[in-house]
Amino acid sequence: MVTIDFCVMAVYMLGILLTGFWAKRKITSQEEFLVAGRSVGLLLYAGTLAAIVLGGASTVGGVKLGYQYGLSGMWLVFMYGLGILVLSVFFVPKILNMNLVTVPELLGRRFSKRVRIAGGLVMAAYDFMVAVTATIAVGAVMEVIVGIPRTQAILLSSVVMVAYSVMGGMWSLTITDIVQFVIKTIGILFVLLPASILHAGGFAGMAARLPTGFLDFGHIGKAKIFSFFILYFFGIIIGQDVWQRVFTAKNLKVARTGGILVGVYCFVYAAAGGLIGAAAHVFLPPLADPDSAFAYAVNAVLPVGLRGLVLAAALAAMMSTASACLLATSTVLLEDVMLPLRAQSGRGSVFQSRVLTMLCGVLMTIVATQTKDVIAAITIAYDFLVGSLFVPVIGAMLWRRGTELAAMVSIAVSAVVVVGLLVVEGIDSDWPIYIGSATSLIVFVLLSVFGPRESIHHAVMEA
Repeated sequence: MVTIDFCVMAVYMLGILLTGFWAKRKITSQEEFLVAGRSVGLLLYAGTLAAIVLGGASTVGGVKLGYQYGLSGMWLVFMYGLGILVLSVFFVPKILNMNLVTVPELLGRRFSKRVRIAGGLVMAAYDFMVAVTATIAVGAVMEVIVGIPRTQAILLSSVVMVAYSVMGGMWSLTITDIVQFVIKTIGILFVLLPASILHAGGFAGMAARLPTGFLDFGHIGKAKIFSFFILYFFGIIIGQDVWQRVFTAKNLKVARTGGILVGVYCFVYAAAGGLIGAAAHVFLPPLADPDSAFAYAVNAVLPVGLRGLVLAAALAAMMSTASACLLATSTVLLEDVMLPLRAQSGRGSVFQSRVLTMLCGVLMTIVATQTKDVIAAITIAYDFLVGSLFVPVIGAMLWRRGTELAAMVSIAVSAVVVVGLLVVEGIDSDWPIYIGSATSLIVFVLLSVFGPRESIHHAVMEA
């Protein structure tokens, strides 16, 4: 039984590895490596954007929340979709006109090199932690379904992800993402979702056997829904992994239409994760590790072969996010930290990007083997991103009065506040994101209004 499922998984991994070899031939410049030559059409764009947004946290984490809270576990992924819709409708026209490759590059144009470097360090930390999160999710699923120990599963999947990312850059990710999107849609929405509901006795059986409130949208609590809104809605709007996908679109129509379609798709995927988790609560025994709810549900409701397909779907979701955030990490570290520190103008080289992607991939693998909780890891990542960068990035785009000093101090102070509160209050607390964001906003506004005036870069405003 395991052999058949393992073979399905192995064929899938071999296929995406071969795609990396094929994509390597298309890489003729740094822009091809980082943003696929800004030439991606609607089908590929929508597929690759959906793949990066709906990764390990959305799949394994979404089912985990459904297992714990029922249908209201959907709110995490719902906020992703809402953020993508707002980004695509309101911000995509502006950021496409800037000809950027990173989010911190925007800070450099609007403020200064120092602000770009500071923003780059925060953004790289965020993307790195999201990559780690997705890699952890791969290990959690393979450990249960295929029987491979988690550390070995992480090592195996990381070798594949790092290899095709290094070889083909964004072209590898774009081509594999559309395949992963199709597999994920079939496996999660059309196989696991109906099979789980039927195994739980249908909606009537679920309603009769689930705890009170498990089929209510608000069961998870208003406080948790609001924290998801602050973390994931705002976070997805400024994430480098998402913006780097936006930069691949060949024109505004592709980026806007594709983004709207993906936002709606996220709403459907969110509901599916909540329902699968709720159904699993009916037929699974109490689990010591709720992160394993997805994998145990697959084992419980699907026969041999189909288990392999859904495993491939889960791996598709997770590996899309991991590889995208791995590339985003290396891109930001090179373009926004290393080159500015060396006072080197222009873009880096493909060779530099490949070496740095390889090194980041090795570190990602090591950290993933030492970290356990998927939701906790991604919460830390979004605490840093939203708490430290959201206000300066949006301010750079929309507020002429913002200053370099305000942006720099805002990033530094709010980062310290987030770290301090994570240590004092713990990673499960909402205070780091609330206080961090409030601190960032207050510092940015006060220093911009009452601090020393300085020459302001207008390139962003005029773009």
